[in-house]
Amino acid sequence: MQAPFKPIDFLSRDVRLDRRSDGTSILQSNHKLKSYERHVPAFLAKWAAEAPERVWLAQRRGPSRDWTKVTYGEARQQVDAVTQALLDRGFGPDRPVMILSSNSIEFALLAMAAMQARAPVAPVSPAYSVMSQDHAKLRHVFDLIRPGLVFMQNGEIYAGALAALDLEGVLLVHVEKAPPKMQSLPWSELVATRPTDAVGRSVAAIEPGTIGKFLFTSGSTGMPKAVINTQEMMCANIAMGQMARVRKADDPVPVALDWLPWNHTMGGNATFQGNLAEGGTTWIDDGKPLPGLFDETLRNLREISPTSFANVPAGYAMLATALERDDSLAKKFFKNLSALAYGGATLPHDLYERMEALAVKHTGYRLPFITGWGATETAPTATSVHWASERVGLIGLPYPGVRLKLVPTGEEGRYEVRLKSVIVTPGYYKQPDLTAAAFDEEGFYRIGDAARFVDPDDPNEGLIFDGRVVEDFKLTSGTFVLVGTLRSNAIAAASPVLQDAVVCAPDRDYVGLLGFPNLVACRLIVGDSEVRLSTAELLEHPAVVETLKSGLARMNAESRGSSMRIKRVILMEEPPSVDGHEITDKGYINQRATLERRKALVERLYKGGADVIEIN
Repeated sequence: MQAPFKPIDFLSRDVRLDRRSDGTSILQSNHKLKSYERHVPAFLAKWAAEAPERVWLAQRRGPSRDWTKVTYGEARQQVDAVTQALLDRGFGPDRPVMILSSNSIEFALLAMAAMQARAPVAPVSPAYSVMSQDHAKLRHVFDLIRPGLVFMQNGEIYAGALAALDLEGVLLVHVEKAPPKMQSLPWSELVATRPTDAVGRSVAAIEPGTIGKFLFTSGSTGMPKAVINTQEMMCANIAMGQMARVRKADDPVPVALDWLPWNHTMGGNATFQGNLAEGGTTWIDDGKPLPGLFDETLRNLREISPTSFANVPAGYAMLATALERDDSLAKKFFKNLSALAYGGATLPHDLYERMEALAVKHTGYRLPFITGWGATETAPTATSVHWASERVGLIGLPYPGVRLKLVPTGEEGRYEVRLKSVIVTPGYYKQPDLTAAAFDEEGFYRIGDAARFVDPDDPNEGLIFDGRVVEDFKLTSGTFVLVGTLRSNAIAAASPVLQDAVVCAPDRDYVGLLGFPNLVACRLIVGDSEVRLSTAELLEHPAVVETLKSGLARMNAESRGSSMRIKRVILMEEPPSVDGHEITDKGYINQRATLERRKALVERLYKGGADVIEIN
């Protein structure tokens, strides 16, 4: 493509790389981190004063699914009322507020109110309540933080989960329906509270180290850890993002259509709080990048023209197809758009080219694809691609105020990445042993990821993600398998058959794959619109098998060495299990847990069988 990129004021690339004699290097930005707010509620106060009539939040409600809207001014009043209600009931640093629900207007208002009351907000993945059968993860996080309040948008939906908890002394709050046979306070009662000057005194008492949130992450054991997110962590990270992409005074008000779950660090910190910091409008999207659920996102995009848009590669695959078929939808989508963002996995290059071709068709410009890298422990973004790049798979360069420690892994040009910054968590709540293990002898956080330089002679070209060090294993030949890199390459190569995959296995002669299929895509491949094949028949269909085999064969032919080639695949009927710890609260596959739970499948993969697909 020869079209220029749409002009955006990005932070210039200016980093310093200090090499040590032991092969370790320190990479950091030469830009100084700007000053930042003391706490997140300050952003709500700012925009309530400067733009009280501007819509902050909107969400479809009721049988007609019309938009319910809340302005900044209205939100400030309701947040102060709920803050007073929490203070009246003794909430503060030692009585966290647990949120079980999906994204909602009330979720956002309660989160701000809890922060103003200095009560840590603990949003929990709804999957722990509504997808789990044993509620083990929910009980674990509940017992870990011992909340004083549990909030539900609809108490009936969470009744089963609540029954699994020891709720003695816990205040339940609901919006739409109370949980059956349980005492629960209506949200309307909290909002009706009259604020006093106690609210202002509480806000004034917020310190940089005040805990704003507990965000939960699943480690290799599958049990969540409560990651402390301080107000300073979150506000400093927002300032870093603002430096990376500078908005001008005449830029339009930011508009986001947001589906990313707010219990996740990317959705709750970077997207939701980042848009609040800019005084933007957030339209809550009840759609998801999943077959059958993405139609809601498309419906919303027919009404809303975002200024930026973020999704995972699977979402972009569905979006690109819809935009290619519907010019009116595409015109609406690209009308005010200045940038795209992706995360969760590497964006396939063909998908990048399709989205850019659409952008050029409808705007005359290519749009920068922005991505970054970080973790729940880093609030979340530590590096960013803050320039227009034609390359996918980059994680960019460190934000101002972030120091990366690059430790050689033993493979030429590959480094384990560790980091130190004000955005790094002080630790895991009530788990000092895990906290100690997460940091090295110099105080750098061990995130567990690996990276390479695009150009070893020019660090300003940025870093490329190169898998999870903690997931890598050796074949019997002694060759390391870079699991993260191989997994993402294989999913892209086998598109659209694979939705996700697990790389197999340590101490074997070659690499195999257990694949989670994209069943909707597989049905499209075989044209199964009238005769409904069973799942087993679908996965054995010659068209599906050939699509998988040909894609992986091409990847194998282009790969370097046996450790980057796939020899055998099994397509699995059973989806990843929440209770089996196979899928994290962020929707990511837990490699180690899945291999352990599916030992019999791994054995069959290497022994051979009718369902084992051989790849050339």
